[in-house]
Amino acid sequence: MGRTAWRIAIAVGLLAVGAAGVSTQSQRSASSMQTAASKFLASLTPEQRQRATFAFDGQERFHWNFIPSENFPRNGLLIKDMTEAQRAAAYDVLKTGLSARGYQTYTAIIQLESVLREIEQGRAQARDPELYRFSIFGTPGDRGAWGWRVEGHHVSVHYTVMDGKVIASTPSFTGSNPAEVREGPQKGTRILAQLEDTARALVTALDEKQRGTAVVSAAAPNDILTEAKVDITPLTPAGLPHAAMTPPQRELLMKVVDAYAGLMADDIAADRMGKIRGAGMDKVSFAWAGPLERGQKHYYRVQGPTFLIEFDNTQGNGNHVHAVWRDFNGDWGRDVLREHLKTSH
Repeated sequence: MGRTAWRIAIAVGLLAVGAAGVSTQSQRSASSMQTAASKFLASLTPEQRQRATFAFDGQERFHWNFIPSENFPRNGLLIKDMTEAQRAAAYDVLKTGLSARGYQTYTAIIQLESVLREIEQGRAQARDPELYRFSIFGTPGDRGAWGWRVEGHHVSVHYTVMDGKVIASTPSFTGSNPAEVREGPQKGTRILAQLEDTARALVTALDEKQRGTAVVSAAAPNDILTEAKVDITPLTPAGLPHAAMTPPQRELLMKVVDAYAGLMADDIAADRMGKIRGAGMDKVSFAWAGPLERGQKHYYRVQGPTFLIEFDNTQGNGNHVHAVWRDFNGDWGRDVLREHLKTSH
């Protein structure tokens, strides 16, 4: 069984087991997160801890972006200001939310700053793999709500935990500049190739009539349309629905979704896929903008009742990717927290 089919099978299994099964799964990652975050905080000096920690119910949790810090001042503890042991503890926190592929992807994005430094000689100081920040919100524990974030240029990872369960793993942003390294020792490297190639495989597999619905514009937008907004709503036009695809095309659509969900830890990915199927796969749609050929400026999105994936490769003459997974009501766990407050009062 292939990796994608395996993940889909897990998602279907979770639906069959029901909410209790999902809770058991999410508790596994939550426990790992609590342990890693506590060890990270324990390794810090009082001054470092002050920079790394924030109130859970404050506005800092929603202060996010995916542009360089020179254009968007950030809070949190910099990798640059950690000892080697503290860095290892910080990266252990990041590992708890990601699969092996996800961890490799995000750390590669961070290291890509060194390549960008060589390309943009005039901005060398701003292109530094150590200019990424780790933040903890609230107190890690198995009661109450807390969360963590890792963010910098082209990385924005957010997790929210409540009562020992992971209730949110979005917004989840990845970016890559360059999308393909075209010279130097790393020539040919495409960190986010899977995100791009799975979608192109789908759009090129559509027939002429289907493509007429799926391709919503001859030109791609200059960036992801939701930008770094805190609140988002479904985008229009939706594109080609899952219900209008053939079985092989539907499998290709699932590979696109899995390219993103598969960056997360297996249990969290399964939870994501289970929620998508629970809301109705027939309501999931795929839209593309721009030329179909690789190397040309293009954009796509996958959208369902509960979630939105956006991918844009237009900057840098079609060699600079921004990609994001958003949940319409679930970013930062706001819908679950809202229901919790409603019932607790």
